[in-house]
Formats: sequence, C-alpha cells, structure tokens
Amino acid sequence: MEVLRVLLVLALLLGSVQRSECVRCFARFHLSSGECDEELGEVDEDDCCQNPNYGYQATDGCQSCGPPAWSPWSPWSHCNVLCGRGVRQRSRKCFGIGQECDNANNNLQIEPCNGTCCEDSGWGQWLPWSPCSVTCGGVGVRRRERLCSSPPECRLSCSGPSQETENCAAHNKCPVHGGWSSWSGWSHCSGSCIDDQRGDVIAPSRKRHRSCSNPAPSNDTVPPGNSCPEDDVQTQVCSELPNCPVDGNWGVWSLGGPCSVSCGEGLQLSTRKCDSPAPKYGGRYCDGPSTQSSICQSPCPVDGFWSGWSNWGECSASCIPQRQTPVRSRRRSCSNPAPSTSPRGAGCQGDNHQVENCNHLPHCKVDGVWGSWSPFTSCPVTCGVGLQVSTRNCDSPTPLHGGRPCPGEGRRTSICSTNIHCPVDGMWSEWSNWNECKYPHRGRDIRCTQKGGSQNRVRECLHRAHNGSICSGDSLMERRVCYDVDKCYVKGSWEGWEMWSLCQPTCGEKSRRVRRRFCKPDYSNYSPTIGRQHEKATFVGTPRADCGLAPDGGQKFQVEPCVNAPACS
Repeated sequence: MEVLRVLLVLALLLGSVQRSECVRCFARFHLSSGECDEELGEVDEDDCCQNPNYGYQATDGCQSCGPPAWSPWSPWSHCNVLCGRGVRQRSRKCFGIGQECDNANNNLQIEPCNGTCCEDSGWGQWLPWSPCSVTCGGVGVRRRERLCSSPPECRLSCSGPSQETENCAAHNKCPVHGGWSSWSGWSHCSGSCIDDQRGDVIAPSRKRHRSCSNPAPSNDTVPPGNSCPEDDVQTQVCSELPNCPVDGNWGVWSLGGPCSVSCGEGLQLSTRKCDSPAPKYGGRYCDGPSTQSSICQSPCPVDGFWSGWSNWGECSASCIPQRQTPVRSRRRSCSNPAPSTSPRGAGCQGDNHQVENCNHLPHCKVDGVWGSWSPFTSCPVTCGVGLQVSTRNCDSPTPLHGGRPCPGEGRRTSICSTNIHCPVDGMWSEWSNWNECKYPHRGRDIRCTQKGGSQNRVRECLHRAHNGSICSGDSLMERRVCYDVDKCYVKGSWEGWEMWSLCQPTCGEKSRRVRRRFCKPDYSNYSPTIGRQHEKATFVGTPRADCGLAPDGGQKFQVEPCVNAPACS
C-alpha cells in the first residue's frame, strides 16, 4: 500500500511539470528579414531557445530566440495613390523572447508623398494569340497576354488580368499514321538443297510478310497519314540445307592392267573412272562396269562431310546485363554425305555447334540501389541542440545505362540535445534621458545664468545570462558640461524651417505633420567651454528665444494634413 501511495505522488508530480510547446527549430534567425534558415527539426521551444542565435516557427511567422531587438526599418513603400497627394509608410518588427523592445509602439511611420503616375499608360496592347493547342479533331485553347509597361511605383495602374484564354476549334480530322501488323510465319525454302554445280551458287531462301494495317494510314485527311517505314517483306537464306546430290559419269577407258583398287570395282585389263563428274553429296555413282574384261569388286567406305552452317539463333537476352554476356548459337550436320556404316566411313571432323557472345547488343539499364546508412555524426554543438547527420550512397549498384536513380533521400538527420544553455551576451539598453543640469556645489541655482554645470545619463547591460560576455565598452554613464537655459529669455535670429515631422497619428483622417520656423538663440555672451579642462558646453532646455516678428506674415508653425492616410482598423 505504501508503495502505491509513493507511485501516486510521483505521477502527480510528473503530471504537473509543464513542457513547452513543440516547435520547428532553426539554426539561424535573420533579424533583417525576420526569416528562419537551416531547419533542424521539431523540438520543445525551451530546448530550441537554449541557443540565442536560433529561431523557431511561430503562428505569426518566425521568432527569434535572442533578447528583444528591433529589425531594421523596411524601405519606404510606394505612394498609396497613383496621382496626387498620398502617403507612404515603412515599418519594423520586434523579435525576441521576454519583454518588449524599447518604444514598443514605434513600429510604423508614414509621411506624405505625391503620386507620379498621372500620365502613366498602364497596360500595353494585347500580344497576338498563340496557336491553337490542337491542330485537328476538336476543341483546344489559345492564349494571349499583355505587358505592364509602368515602372514599379505605378504598377497599380495595371489592374485586371495579364493573360486571357479562349476556346478554338479544329474541324479537320486528325491523320492516322500507319502501323505494322505482326510478321507472318516463315515460308518454306524455295529449294530442298544447295546446287554448287552452277558458277553462281544461290542458296534457296524463305520469306515472311507483314502489312501496314495496324492501323492503316488514312487517305481522307489533310495531310494524309504517314505510311509505315521500312519494308513489308523479309528474306532469309536457307544456309542450313544440304548440298544437292551430284550423279557420277564415266570417263574414258584406261589401258588394261592389274586390278587397280582394293575395294569397289577394279579392272584387270582396262579401266574407266567415274569422274566426269565424280558423284558428290550422295549423288548416284556411274552405272555399268569400269573394266572391259573382269571385274574385281568390293564395297568402299563413304566418309562423312558437313552440311552448311544454319543461321545464328536469337540471342539469349535482348540486352547485356552486368557480369554476364548473352550468347547465340548455330548448328551443322554431318550429312553431306553422311558416313557409311558398312564398311564404316570416317565421321566429320570438328564441332557441330558454335556459340558466340552477343556483344552488339545494348547494355541493360541498371537501376540504382541505396547502400547502407552511415552512423550518425557526433553532436556538433556544445550547448543547446544540434543536428546529427547520417548519409547513404546510391552505389549498390550505381545506376547505369539510363537506369533509374535511387528513390528517396540520401541524407537523414536527428536532433541531439546537450541540455546546456548557450551563453547569452549582454546588450546595452538605450541611454536614459539626461538628468538636471546642476552646479557642482549644492544649493546654487544656475538657470538663466552664465554659470556652468554638468549632467549625467546612464545605461544598463541587459539580458546577459549563462556566462555570456558583458557588453563591450565600460561606459555605464556619460557626463557633459552644460548651461541651463530652460525658459530663459534670450535674443535670437530666424534660421529657416525645421524638418517636417512624420505623420501623427499613423492612420485616419486626423493624421497631420508639423514643422516650426527655427529661432536660433544667441549664446554669444556664453563661453563656449566650461571649467579648467575647457570642455565644450551644451545648452540644456528650451529657451524663450525672441527673434521678433517672423517673415512671411509672422507664421511660426505650419500644419499639413496627411491626405489619404490608411484608415484605422
């Protein structure tokens, strides 16, 4: 029971631990653009932001893990009217974790402008229509476009689409190009044997046919369909046939003599030979006796002779695979003539079968296959989170001869966490306002006198944490010498107009900007330096400078409405 109580308490404690939201973490945050770069993966926001240089994807865009900081001001926008008086604006964003940036509401500025597009022509003429997407047999589409000839600040004058489409029809029928049917079977050879008694030996042949009917080319279209390429008949020599038999014929009688042969028919007195021509390829021997007196006769053996080689057969494959070459073969028979059996004639010498490599074929395509994944690299960071990488190569085998590359990625990543917060370097705060200009000795009022005093302002080194660097420089306070001239009467002279202010407020019909004529106080009675160190003096406060009547009717202030300021949301 006690063990169960302990487990219950642990479960409650673990359940109360707050984990931050899981976010997409990036190794770079660009303050100038507000964009994240080099994605690491999904981790808890707290883990990602252990490194102040990182950023993460938030619902309203990318956010920095560093201390709060303003982005640079954006460029001024184009004037919000094409012609006449309008406004343009620029903005900045505060990025970072924790409290807001200084002057948090100063994120938008607007100022008057004049639209310069009063004479802008906007769109140019429509370009010619493109050809119809079909040239025969139905309805297609054609397109045309126009170009905006305005400069970038006048692009609003080009309203409407830059491209338009319309249907187009092609009423003529599409041509049908011819296609071959399958080959017919081979015909019988034009002869049963090869006649070598003629001067030009022509072996019998066989043929096969195909027709241009799959489909037949169209004749009723413009243009007509293309006929099938190449021939509709193939001829093949029947080289595997035996030679034609040649019958023997007697020559002239010889002078008589002893029996001239040890086998077959011999002559004792006079002989004649069967050699005009001699029988070949199984042809008939000469009829009749070869002697005129007595015949000595015994059968002679007949030696075998090869027929011609057959055509090469089909290759054992249609392409050459790796580490193996396809082959093809051909045969011949010992039948031209066949060796006699009684008495036994000699058989044919050599092989009746030949094999050769099909080196003329193309190589087979080899699709790529991934090799094994490499081990993950070590964690590349000493604080925060980093990215470990594992790779594999498409080399088992490598794609060859047009084979498909390996599908998928050759790189995978894994996030590693050090659970150590990276140092956060300090950042200077804005300087405080200058304090009151005071005389060095207490109790003496120096306002409106020519007695010099001094004033200070301070700043802080903010956001430093986790052994980060302190702010560069050692100035926490600045001091300057001064004269207190606040609300003091001094003579002055008019020095023209000050710069116009920005429009305030930044929206709505009441937006205004102001400027005032500058009445330059005359401080010639004051020493330009103060103290033994002759430090340059600063005049503090707003004096009641008297410059007399202002020129141009005495106008000292000007107010101008900011026309066409954006409406307040």
